[in-house]
Amino acid sequence: MSGKPETAEVPVESLTFEAALAELERVVASLEQGDVPLEESIALYGRGAALRAHCQKKLEEAEARVAQITEGADGRVTTKPTDLV
Repeated sequence: MSGKPETAEVPVESLTFEAALAELERVVASLEQGDVPLEESIALYGRGAALRAHCQKKLEEAEARVAQITEGADGRVTTKPTDLV
């Protein structure tokens, strides 16, 4: 892949869910084209795996936060603190 995505040098852990997902989509598209040299394909695959894991973690964190939202007896919606964020 001659034009590396700008985020390729950015640590995966610092990406937002949306940025990681967008980069993952670019990685998959590059790999699907099949015109990437082998060594670069291996590097892209590794980056893609890290991006997928990061997105999964972000989704799990969001699910945990949503699960902490409850409705009280008076009908008011409240949240409980979570240690995931």
